[in-house]
Amino acid sequence: MSAFPFAIIPQDEDEKFMLEALKQAWKAFQAKEVPVGAVLVYQGKVIARGYNQVELLRDATAHAEVLCITAGEAALSNWRLGQCKLYCTIEPCAMCAGAMLLSRVEELVWGAPDIRHGANGSWVNLLNIPHPTHQIKVKSGILKEPCASLMKQFFQMRRLENTKVNGISQGELETG
Repeated sequence: MSAFPFAIIPQDEDEKFMLEALKQAWKAFQAKEVPVGAVLVYQGKVIARGYNQVELLRDATAHAEVLCITAGEAALSNWRLGQCKLYCTIEPCAMCAGAMLLSRVEELVWGAPDIRHGANGSWVNLLNIPHPTHQIKVKSGILKEPCASLMKQFFQMRRLENTKVNGISQGELETG
């Protein structure tokens, strides 16, 4: 697959920007990275984009959100992102939630939950704990189905590749 697999007509601004994040997730998918994408919006315009690059950079912290926040700070020449909205295709992990708090992102909008690592209630709920200096507004479930679908496709593909690497074809698994 090389063409973007979703034909989505955004119904509002949140869907419009989540679609941009989903395009970043597609870049990750094509690079064989876990397909998470993010965009940072300031005054109604995308100022930064990011997608997971953990494998490429050999860096466990190279998550879409962190890379996007870093690019946004550079674009604004300021580490304070208090007037910015971060759109992420998947519920952010604890590290990314911490980066959002430290950079003072005003609002987080995410697509699909992450039951293994999600820090907005699916695993832990760091973003609802009262913070002494900053509280992030949160919206969830925006374009949830396509965001979840891309993750599901990715991990199905990975499992299939892993079974072939281990000498067992998918056909043998189904008939065995």
